[in-house]
Amino acid sequence: MNVKELLARAIHEEAAGLEALAGAQLPAVMLEVPPQKEFGDFATNIAMQLARPARQNPRALAEAIAGRLNARAALGKHEPAALSWLKEAKVAGPGFINFYLKPDWLYAVLADIAAAGEAWGRSDSGRGEKVQVEFVSANPTGPLHVGHGRGAAVGSALANLLRIAGYEVTTEFYINDAGNQIDCLAASVDARYRELLGQQVEFPEDGYRGRDIVDTARRIADQAGARYLLMDPAERLAVFKELAREEKLALLREDLEAFGVTFDVWFSERTLHAAGAIEETCNQLKESGDMYERDGALWLKSTAYGDDKDRVVIRDNGVPTYLAADIAYHRDKFVRGFDRVINIWGADHHGYISRVKAAVAALGYDPERLEVLVLQMVNLFQHGELVKMSKRTGQGVTLSELIEEVGRDAARFFFIMRSTDSQLDFDLDLAKSRTNENPVFYIQYAHARIASIFRQAEEAGLAVPAPGEAPLTALTSEWECDLIRKLGEYPDEVATAARERAPHHIARYAHEVAALFHSFYNQCRVIGAPPDTQAARLTLAAAVRDTLRSALAILGVAAPDKM
Repeated sequence: MNVKELLARAIHEEAAGLEALAGAQLPAVMLEVPPQKEFGDFATNIAMQLARPARQNPRALAEAIAGRLNARAALGKHEPAALSWLKEAKVAGPGFINFYLKPDWLYAVLADIAAAGEAWGRSDSGRGEKVQVEFVSANPTGPLHVGHGRGAAVGSALANLLRIAGYEVTTEFYINDAGNQIDCLAASVDARYRELLGQQVEFPEDGYRGRDIVDTARRIADQAGARYLLMDPAERLAVFKELAREEKLALLREDLEAFGVTFDVWFSERTLHAAGAIEETCNQLKESGDMYERDGALWLKSTAYGDDKDRVVIRDNGVPTYLAADIAYHRDKFVRGFDRVINIWGADHHGYISRVKAAVAALGYDPERLEVLVLQMVNLFQHGELVKMSKRTGQGVTLSELIEEVGRDAARFFFIMRSTDSQLDFDLDLAKSRTNENPVFYIQYAHARIASIFRQAEEAGLAVPAPGEAPLTALTSEWECDLIRKLGEYPDEVATAARERAPHHIARYAHEVAALFHSFYNQCRVIGAPPDTQAARLTLAAAVRDTLRSALAILGVAAPDKM
């Protein structure tokens, strides 16, 4: 029984039954958990929303709705219209309605969790909407850094979250393997290769100077010796472009898999060029009048769709801009049938959003079907000081180094636990600590404690009650009731976090559940309590375990049985 849904439905029915609102279009009833217990289990401001169409004082309207609900609560529990779980509806302030429920509804929450099993928290709120989530999409020119790590953690968690909320999700990595950056990669490897073989080389001014480029060149030299020096320079660059691309891409996959991130699709930018998709897209835009020629170049008429200026798509020398491939790529996404496309970009791409949305509109698609989440910067701190460079290489800290330093679970949780539009200060010392101040340790420790309880129960030969068999009315303390209330919020937390594209809500929720469980554990003995209480508390512990497992699975964080 989802009492929140039942309550919202009852409020809507009683409001619709008021003469002052006859025939009016009523908004959805929003219920919130009040910040303080004395204000009840749930509260709504529906009366204030309805005051204008009803032309009534909001408090008077609240009194009328509350009175009708209280009348239904007073009916015999076998009456069809009865709200047997509602203790009382009270009006507060200018027109809030606070609802106080009987303890029975809490016990129904535990029954729901036990019945749902691994499906607890799942919903159909996404209604099967086909969503593509594209994230990371780093240039295959070097190792992933911590900024990519935040995108990887958030993107994979968002995909998990959307799936559990009933969306049909495809994850995608866009491989930027065409254009200047790949040419520059080949030239950089070529220069290092020739240096290793004793030639005097002028390194490309815009070349990649990372140690990984030297490593790539050394591997080529070890395998082929000086053979490539005999090649025509252009041919050698073409070979090195392929060798370096494949190696860097393999390393990206390896780093991401080590971070618990995989993709359904790896989409190569090259395929857009090879298939003529860019030319085809430009022809479509020219035919619709949304692309024009000026000074020998082709321009997107993006100002017609909200951009601050028109954009060059094909340069006067015939070479496509980066935007050209991006337009063709987004066209391809919608041609593939996605209802919604979500891109996760770094903060340096913020100014790029308007032109891509303009291009989507020019192609004839609703630009609102394209969502862009912008990730703010990550700052690493250690011993209270900002860490800018890797101690090992003297360059930016890579994702693999971060995982080695703090572990995969801590890295993922810390990347996810803040909103994407907030700058993230990542405290390396905190992430490594095994204290309650470390949020991921605190949550995992709660799960490990529960596993310990069930190991003790097994050793003592105690049977865990089957769903519906435990005497749940033995759960009456504030620690038990507060914990059950929080567990009951989980399906709404998942649906809301998915709708708002906010996996950090799940991280926060898991921490709140862990805090309530630790309080319960410290105050309420489980093994060794009176038989009915013991059985009920084992059921409660199982419900907390299942909820934490589900939340941690969304975040891509392990739920250990021992710590």
